[in-house]
Amino acid sequence: MLVVKLLLCYLLLKEVQPLSGNFWHITDLHWDPTYTLTNAPELVCASSGKRPAPNAGQFGDYECDSPWHLINSSVYAMKDILPDPDFIVWTGDDTPHVPNEDLGEDAVLDIISNLTHVIKHVFPRTKVYSALGNHDYHPKNQLPAGPNNIYSQTAQMWKDWLELPSQETFKKGGYYTERLLGQPGLRMLVLNTNLYYDQNKLNVALDDPASQFSWADHVLTEAAKNKEKVYIIGHVPPGFFEKKRSKPWFVPKFNQKYVDLIQRHHSVILGQFFGHHHTDSFRMFYSSEGSPISTMFLSPGVTPWKTTLPGVVDGANNPGIRVFEYDTKTLLVKDVVTYYLNLTYANMARGRWEKEYRLTESYRVPDASPASMHQVLERIANDHCYLQKYYEYNSVSYDLSECDSDCRVDHVCAAREVDYTRYEHCLAKEGAAAIYGGLLPVLSAVLSLVLSSR
Repeated sequence: MLVVKLLLCYLLLKEVQPLSGNFWHITDLHWDPTYTLTNAPELVCASSGKRPAPNAGQFGDYECDSPWHLINSSVYAMKDILPDPDFIVWTGDDTPHVPNEDLGEDAVLDIISNLTHVIKHVFPRTKVYSALGNHDYHPKNQLPAGPNNIYSQTAQMWKDWLELPSQETFKKGGYYTERLLGQPGLRMLVLNTNLYYDQNKLNVALDDPASQFSWADHVLTEAAKNKEKVYIIGHVPPGFFEKKRSKPWFVPKFNQKYVDLIQRHHSVILGQFFGHHHTDSFRMFYSSEGSPISTMFLSPGVTPWKTTLPGVVDGANNPGIRVFEYDTKTLLVKDVVTYYLNLTYANMARGRWEKEYRLTESYRVPDASPASMHQVLERIANDHCYLQKYYEYNSVSYDLSECDSDCRVDHVCAAREVDYTRYEHCLAKEGAAAIYGGLLPVLSAVLSLVLSSR
């Protein structure tokens, strides 16, 4: 009888305990097929744009996009660290940062095909949810709001990962939705946010490119009716780049539509997973009352390439890959673990991918829910130790310099405010607070001198 009771207790506990799953997120691989080790530093790779790469090694260089050795190493590291993930999220940008005339449509498709092949080869039985990046088209950034050869050819490459209805919507607009791992109650929504990119000149005059907003609104409305929980993935995120003040990514009207979409449907959205920045960051979404309602996780890129965006100082990063731990019933994001390759050390010694940090440990929060990520943001905003830790993680432990008051404002406001108007208000508020905070010790000292002289 005792054995039966114990067995019943075990089964009851097993029933109520949340089940944990894991998935990989990889992004911004940016393979540069021209990468070669040569005695001429300015000729190592086309993606350096003739910037010298004197420290180039087999794993790459901070001036260059990824050599194949780095791509291969990252995918096999995933296999070594977590060989049997529930699924993989791959959010695009596969081609190098080179002029359009140095690529062409066939080259873009060939690069996507090669990267698809290595992921399939290493993870032959793993479901992959993949989104296009702004570099996964020719000409780059100009992804159209309708059928084209690249959408069609890519859908064919990914047919083992895409259900038939997904293939059709992907061919029409580069987006799709499916039940997550075919399970009732769980859904993946894959967006083509390159349609909203401010460098995409094709869609500026359109109100709803490829009808993606109305489609996503319908999918999320139906998800609520069917009591589904949803993950959203895409490449270009809304909001601002934390490494350059007031640098947005979306056309303003599309940014507002995206914010509205999340606020309207946040009850079914349990996580958003994007790339594009190459950095490790996150974005908070709040209700009109100021409550945290959703988090967008921006995963670091595999490429170490130092951005040429004017105004960004030394904007390189170490290669990064990321595991998300989640509740398989509710899709609550429970934790985030980032692994990285110290590129300098890898080229000198050997390529060892290692854990950089675990979110719950580093920021002392119970999980990665919106409420917890709001706590993370408040700690970054108000405690310099957390700010400095976040700043170093932001470049995947590449830039270890001090994050000063201006740096703090840029990072805090980018994470806190996705809305364009609220972002500018944040800059003014946090900037004023920084000035006041800097003057306070001076005023205090002056006051002490005045009082002591009486």
